[in-house]
Amino acid sequence: MSKRVAIWTGATIAILIVGWVVASKYWIYVPGLLAEWRDPIGPTQTVAWEEGPETASVPAQKRAPNIVVILADDLGYNDITFNGGGVAGGAVPTPNIDSIGRDGVDFTQGYAGNATCAPSRAAIMTGRYATRFGFEFTPAPVAFERLVGTFSNDQQIRKPVFHEERVAEWPDDPNKLGVPAEEVTIAELLKTRGYRTLLLGKWHLGGTPTSRPQSQGFDEFLGFLPGASMFLDPDDPRVVNSRQDFDPIDRFLWANLPFAVRKDTGPRFKPAQYMTDYLADEAAKAIHANRNRPFFMYLSFNAAHTPLQALKSDYDALSGIENHRLRVYAAMIRALDRGVGKVLEQLKKDGLDENTLVIFTSDNGGAHYIGLDDINKPYRGWKATFFQGGIRVPFFMRWPAQLSAGTHYDEPVAHVDIFGTAAAAAGAAEPEDRVMDGRNLLQYVDGESADNPHKSLFWRSGDYKVLLSGDWKLQVSEKPKKDWLFNLRNDPTEQVNMAGSEPEKLAEMKAMLAEVDSNQAKPLWPSLLEGPIPIDHPLGEPDKPTDEYIYWSN
Repeated sequence: MSKRVAIWTGATIAILIVGWVVASKYWIYVPGLLAEWRDPIGPTQTVAWEEGPETASVPAQKRAPNIVVILADDLGYNDITFNGGGVAGGAVPTPNIDSIGRDGVDFTQGYAGNATCAPSRAAIMTGRYATRFGFEFTPAPVAFERLVGTFSNDQQIRKPVFHEERVAEWPDDPNKLGVPAEEVTIAELLKTRGYRTLLLGKWHLGGTPTSRPQSQGFDEFLGFLPGASMFLDPDDPRVVNSRQDFDPIDRFLWANLPFAVRKDTGPRFKPAQYMTDYLADEAAKAIHANRNRPFFMYLSFNAAHTPLQALKSDYDALSGIENHRLRVYAAMIRALDRGVGKVLEQLKKDGLDENTLVIFTSDNGGAHYIGLDDINKPYRGWKATFFQGGIRVPFFMRWPAQLSAGTHYDEPVAHVDIFGTAAAAAGAAEPEDRVMDGRNLLQYVDGESADNPHKSLFWRSGDYKVLLSGDWKLQVSEKPKKDWLFNLRNDPTEQVNMAGSEPEKLAEMKAMLAEVDSNQAKPLWPSLLEGPIPIDHPLGEPDKPTDEYIYWSN
């Protein structure tokens, strides 16, 4: 070998080694870099909402009600002070969120459409179990699923499983993972009644031309299509950050998430302020622009989803909380409640308060991967489990012109009911060519119907399936191979598994679950990831051999 060839060979090997080292260390940033290249983020823009009529043809109190659905993201059942709890032992009052339940109806058994965000949102939008039309798993990039599925955490006894063999079955673009165009959304239905339809915040139901908000019934959209966003740039002097190195989801988000929104189908741009305040302020502007005509607003906050970022002013106001991560999280809840208050105040300013139906809920329970203990107290489980902590959510409804303040409704209701309730309030006929799982809750609250809204409620994610029927709740899992049977009337926090002591009830519930399950659709895309979720402790604490757990498919 000549000296020149040896030099070139050595240089090539060195370049390959350096390239491998760089790629192995920095590959996690590739999805965000590609997104920025394909869809650049521009400077802050002023948003102009299309103005409605200068004067109202019919007074607000005599026309069809405005409808505002406010959805929090990963809000724990114990994150608000309505039931005497609250973050950090009640250190963060949530008077504005609480007022929706206090001045209207508190559905004491409110259930999410799913234990993760996107299927829950699909259920809200359509009034149907998302599994009816194959929207079973939360859309995410393959790189994200692979990172979570191969992440090594020394504290974990049980390891995640990534199904590399299924990658070929996935679309080449995660934007294609969306709600089918054939589904009828609330926005599409309400447009038939003359409503102006508005979406602010997180969509996460598809990013293709046929699945974006304006193809699914929304006249105007301001927000982001994927499942999360930064609240501010991480190095902004106004922000305080909390990173969870023990969480692979957090690692991916910090590496790839932008701080950006888009208006309608336009290019992305930086919001003018902290995301929660930005969405609330823009929602107030949109309400004012539409004050003289009926409107439907879906205000989909990304708080308190990770990444954990708080305004420094909110963080500083909570100096009594010593734990940094808890304090950042608490500050995010403070901002969320402030945002809800801005919306309620704008409705009052514009004289719309009495005849506006406001619904507040969360897409699922609080997440174990933020490493905080009490966010779903008193319930067991987390986001990505069907234990009560994953699917029991605050569920409030306020409509002063129609609903009595201080009402408590104790039968199980669910996200699928939002569709039917909004349709009834607007005088819109629900689709008759498909199974509708939701109910019009107004007829139950006002006593028009003495029946319960649901004989049963059903959830599924892969081989993990759940049926709630009356007082009984059955969970069946293949990994681990286990049944959990609870009587929620006697055991609302799921402490005593009666699967062994009640064989007849177990068989009855299994037969009912199998019947409902058989009527669901095949998933539109496969699950790439099975992740272990401990039921009784958050991520960041060591697993124990005796832990109860499930494997969540996504």
